[in-house]
Amino acid sequence: MKDIRWAGLLLLLVWAGAAAGQTAPARKGGVNMTRLALIDKAVGQAMDRGYIPGAVVLVNHGGDKVWHKAYGFAQLVPEKVAMEQEMMFDLASVTKPVATATSIMILAERGLLRLTDQVSDYVPGFSRYVRGDTTLADEALIWHLLTHTSGLPAYINAAEAARVFGSSTKTETMVDYISKLPKLSGPGERYLYSCLGFITLNQIIIRVTGQNVSEFAQENIFRPLEMRYTTFNPDETLKLICVPTELQEDGLPLRGIVHDPLARLQGGISGNAGLFATASDLARYCQMMLNGGILGETRILSPVTVSRMTQIIDTPAKAARGYGWVIKLGQSWVGGDLLPDGGYGHTGYTGTSIWIDPRTQTFIIILTNRVHPKDDGEVDSLRSTIANIVASAILE
Repeated sequence: MKDIRWAGLLLLLVWAGAAAGQTAPARKGGVNMTRLALIDKAVGQAMDRGYIPGAVVLVNHGGDKVWHKAYGFAQLVPEKVAMEQEMMFDLASVTKPVATATSIMILAERGLLRLTDQVSDYVPGFSRYVRGDTTLADEALIWHLLTHTSGLPAYINAAEAARVFGSSTKTETMVDYISKLPKLSGPGERYLYSCLGFITLNQIIIRVTGQNVSEFAQENIFRPLEMRYTTFNPDETLKLICVPTELQEDGLPLRGIVHDPLARLQGGISGNAGLFATASDLARYCQMMLNGGILGETRILSPVTVSRMTQIIDTPAKAARGYGWVIKLGQSWVGGDLLPDGGYGHTGYTGTSIWIDPRTQTFIIILTNRVHPKDDGEVDSLRSTIANIVASAILE
């Protein structure tokens, strides 16, 4: 009888342990995986509503990849193609911080330029804002371009640009045109998100190094970080794994050809757009930033530079911007509601985004092609929803 009672007690303990194991949240690298799995529902709803055809989502916490999943379709027309984790996306404006701003900061570290240099030192004829009393505002500086406070307009109408430049043009020619545009405010006085400012930054890189942003970033950022599937103008082999964007007049989507019209006019290489990459490659870049500019034995930036690059730069415009980055201050359409202030990231028009949070040692990469098959998708709500889900899942 005693043996039977002990056996029964042992069985009860085993059952209780199993039950506890079933109800306890699964954990991985300090993250509640049960909560993180809500990403599936969020992406599924976005696809069901027709906002996006598919997505790749990658989440890293504390140096560990805790989520990496492909959803839905990379292509809907002319035929359906399933999404895969290691496909390349047109990053659109994510190009700005990852390629262009990082390149500018490297040049500053090397003493080849200063962020306080006048833009006109590198782009002769860069006009100044004319005030109502006809007096001229101060000269715009390089850091004004990085923070979208230079006074430049946001963009040039694509049809007008094609009329002015024809089917293609050199960056130098386009920047010469941009430099003469009337400025809309004095430097630092007004925040106006401007692709034209980052196109101008590419010309500054060319003037200083003799290399465009593609060549310089490949040599000094992507190759050292072993980002093998990160490039401007993917070759014919890489185009096979590129997620297509908008349909063209011939009924075929752009594949491996930049979606942004001004970048396309410059042959696919521009400071504002043109970069293609996989989520896994972007994860290497994001981890480098979280590590204070180093990945393994490869240093790209100093920790001091990373810190300065990712702080809000105080201006009369009060823009929550660092050098190339959106910085979280309260709620954020990409960083969500719950993650701490001080995180930073960027979005891309095609439906891409990255968010890096130093306080929780977390980054989130969301890659979609919301512009396929036509430019009518929406992804802002998905970005903030996933950021909130990730925030709720962080246990350590």
